[in-house]
Amino acid sequence: MHIVRPIKLLPAMLMAACLVTLTGPVAADPFTDAAKSKIAKMAGAKSTWDGPTTGPKAVAGKTVVFVAADMKNGGIVGVSKGVEEAGKAIGWTVRVMDGQGSVSGRTAALNQALALKPDGIVVGGFDTTEQKAAFGNAAKADIPLVGWNAGPKPGPDAAAGLFANVTVTADDISEAAALWAVADSDGKAGVVIFTDSQYSIAIYKAKAMEAVIKKCGGCTVLSFEDSPIADSATRMPGLTTSLLQRFGKKWTHSLAINDLYFDFWGSSLRVAGKKGDDMPRAVSAGDGSEAAYQRIRAKNFQSATVPGPLNMQGWQVIDEMNRAFTKVSWSGYVPLPHVVTTANVGGDGGEKNIFDPGNGYRDQYKKIWGR
Repeated sequence: MHIVRPIKLLPAMLMAACLVTLTGPVAADPFTDAAKSKIAKMAGAKSTWDGPTTGPKAVAGKTVVFVAADMKNGGIVGVSKGVEEAGKAIGWTVRVMDGQGSVSGRTAALNQALALKPDGIVVGGFDTTEQKAAFGNAAKADIPLVGWNAGPKPGPDAAAGLFANVTVTADDISEAAALWAVADSDGKAGVVIFTDSQYSIAIYKAKAMEAVIKKCGGCTVLSFEDSPIADSATRMPGLTTSLLQRFGKKWTHSLAINDLYFDFWGSSLRVAGKKGDDMPRAVSAGDGSEAAYQRIRAKNFQSATVPGPLNMQGWQVIDEMNRAFTKVSWSGYVPLPHVVTTANVGGDGGEKNIFDPGNGYRDQYKKIWGR
């Protein structure tokens, strides 16, 4: 009698089943697919005005001082130019003071600003908590404060003494930068994050980027680098070399809280034999500096940025200051994030190496002010 021994067929059956599983269609990654969809939307042209259409008429003859955290920062420079342009349009005098990238420098700049007895002060890119004494003196003198990137959240901040903080929501900017890395890597990014603990908004943005990367199942945060942004010229070349030695090909993407970090890493990448569009690819969560646009266009060691509409935000700063002078509430305007890549770098002001939305904001604000 012939006896069938099915037990011998079992290993072959199991192997066949495994092969079917391994060679069959790979399941879609919903997080990566969603990232690609969101990035495509954020990279679209910004042609429609979505800001305020009503507000107080211009108050005449005001003097405003813009106190900059550091005029080496391209984002701050861009906003200061917008403030000066809008100040001229509304009929005010605007002065700019440079904090020169240090606490002591900002203290000196603020004291100079207060000595001028201006009608208003703009906090350009640093936290009011750092300068409590100076801002306390501004409050005593009834000088309103309007911030630009002076904290992680837009709008009024009574504790910080701000009538309004003009900024794109830090969570939105950070999410956009991190999602770009997820999409670009097809959900397999090995990420190094660059930040500066001197600024609370920088840490906030870096942690927000980290949180997004950690939601990506195939992505890894390799390192969280706290490096003073003001020292990028001297620190980034050596830090880049060190990170290449530590992580090698695992390092596919760099996320920074500002483009300035990538001003000074290219030389080390070239020495390591990298080409301009090789990995690690760089994306920054602000601010869209002229140098960043040039690098993205040339594929020269930066692939994307999430720029602030810097000039437009300068106009918003002046509009918020006018609202402060007239004792009405802030406008409530928070621009949505925009992602610039090699594919769209020429649009919305890109030909001038800035993100300047083609939504007619200048005419809209002048209409509100009666100018």
